[in-house]
Amino acid sequence: MKFTAQQIADFVQGRVEGSPDACVEDFAKIEEGRIGCISFLSNEKYKHFIFETKSSIVLLNDDMDVTAHPLPEGLTLIRVKNAYESVARLLQLYNSLQTKKTGIDALAFVSPSAKIGENTYVAPFAYVGDNVVIGDNCYINPHVTIYHDCKIGNNCILHAGCVIGADGFGFAPTKDGYDKIPQIGNVIIEDNVEIGANTCIDRSTMGSTIIHSGVKLDNLIHIAHNCEVGSHTVMASQTGVAGSTKIGKWCMFGGQSGISGHSEIGDGCQIGPQSGTIGDIKAGSKVIGSPVMEHRLWLKCNALLRRLPEMAEDIKELKKKITNTK
Repeated sequence: MKFTAQQIADFVQGRVEGSPDACVEDFAKIEEGRIGCISFLSNEKYKHFIFETKSSIVLLNDDMDVTAHPLPEGLTLIRVKNAYESVARLLQLYNSLQTKKTGIDALAFVSPSAKIGENTYVAPFAYVGDNVVIGDNCYINPHVTIYHDCKIGNNCILHAGCVIGADGFGFAPTKDGYDKIPQIGNVIIEDNVEIGANTCIDRSTMGSTIIHSGVKLDNLIHIAHNCEVGSHTVMASQTGVAGSTKIGKWCMFGGQSGISGHSEIGDGCQIGPQSGTIGDIKAGSKVIGSPVMEHRLWLKCNALLRRLPEMAEDIKELKKKITNTK
């Protein structure tokens, strides 16, 4: 399906610079642009690509100056407040126009006691256990496993291989080994949640492990039993959250973060990549490191760390001087 620059500008509330009749039917990165494609530019780091792109239309931020060199002949610009947000809206529109699968594939297993909402798709080799409830407009990809009694809200996407409701890691040590503690709770996933491939969310010992609305989880994440993840929180790949941790709303976790158990992370926290938390984190904190510290302090510490060899030599010289003066 083709769209003109003017149609696109009207949709994203932008301003056309060039031909309003320029047409596109596909997307491309600005450095890989082709005739008939639309690209976007929101980062100054990539601005040089606009002077050589082959794309027909480029979305770019209102405040970006691209007058340093002549633009490619025939290139049309659409100025918007935020090019990244605008291209996201266009991609959502493009995706919504594609044919959407619904129903249960013949190669999927869905328990007779499970309840599946309208316009939901269950892909081949997915498993949906007893008494599972899945809402409307969900997309359950191949090899997803949803254990018994778990609940999935509306408009959720579960990517290939993710596991919802496996037993939490609960064992009681005895003189003869470890006795398994039955995990009799479930997992509740609210509306508009997306869960990446091979991510695991464990069922609770009692009660529910809860993923609130709007949460986005990357691939290869582990959420342990009895955790609660606040709405609109996002986590990058390989984050691990230990049991009984409560995470607030609108938090951001960098890749390979490790969150200690029985702790509370306040609303709006930002946890840097490869961070390791110990205990509670106050709302609005921006931390990094293992164990974590305030971001600015971490930067200072790392600057000193790079100077340690030089400082060690200085200390040796001072010791020599002190020894020689005795």
